[in-house]
Amino acid sequence: MSAVATTFDPSASAQAFEVRPFDAPVGAEIIGLDLTRPLSDDDFVRVHRAHLDHALLVFRDQRITPEQQIAFSRRFGSLQIHVLKQFLLADHPEIFIISNIVENGQPIGLGDAGKFWHSDLSYKELPSLGSMLLAQELPEEGGDTLFASQQLAYETLPAELRQALDGKRAAHSYTARYADEVFAGIRRPTLTEAQLAEVKSVVHPVVRTHPETGRKGLFVNENFTTHILDIPEEESRQILAELYAHSAKPEFIYRHQWQPHDMVFWDNRALIHLATGCPSRLRRRMHRTTIQGDVPF
Repeated sequence: MSAVATTFDPSASAQAFEVRPFDAPVGAEIIGLDLTRPLSDDDFVRVHRAHLDHALLVFRDQRITPEQQIAFSRRFGSLQIHVLKQFLLADHPEIFIISNIVENGQPIGLGDAGKFWHSDLSYKELPSLGSMLLAQELPEEGGDTLFASQQLAYETLPAELRQALDGKRAAHSYTARYADEVFAGIRRPTLTEAQLAEVKSVVHPVVRTHPETGRKGLFVNENFTTHILDIPEEESRQILAELYAHSAKPEFIYRHQWQPHDMVFWDNRALIHLATGCPSRLRRRMHRTTIQGDVPF
């Protein structure tokens, strides 16, 4: 396990908490940890280890401030600022608002985030290590999030296909499906030239090695991956379609049904995720911090 760049608080005292794995391919819930308090060194090591072991952690009943969410997120590394600056929390640009709420005729957050399977910020040269999503306001129905293990997906590929992917690279672009209307009535804001300059296409391995565990997993997704390099276009389409279908099989998926004040911390190096949506008449608001990762290899 490689070291995580963090700042520890020597005055923090240990907390008694439980790591309880889900009956699912990935995920565990953290019971009894209060993130309004700084973590001790030993507690942080336990949380970090649990995140690597389970790829997704659910911290229950976290009534934390934006400052506390940011501080906890920074224990794992530098934070990334989303390109859609209009949806950043006022005075806290590290927090990206995901919401279907409209105030004074303007959306307060990104209303259709996550409708296609994806790994956050795979379109960046340094994709996300992980994301922390904190429930602020939940709908009475719907709003579940699905997470699929791309390591299990890779490990269960037919041998011939796995061999065909060896050494292959693929292009990722934030704008690949940006204009698609994925939730009825929701259109994304037009990107400025400056915003487009922030999200130029990048190239990553089709199969990446997790930098902390060494485990291999698929690293393509239907939201941002545009094509596999150095093969014919039709062959690229066929392979990607096969990978997308395989990567989201039920046996790889954990379905998160949100509870008030849940904060979910998932590993974008190991998982893809999908928002299932909720009726537009119901309000939903989430706050996301995104931790910068490494160059995939």
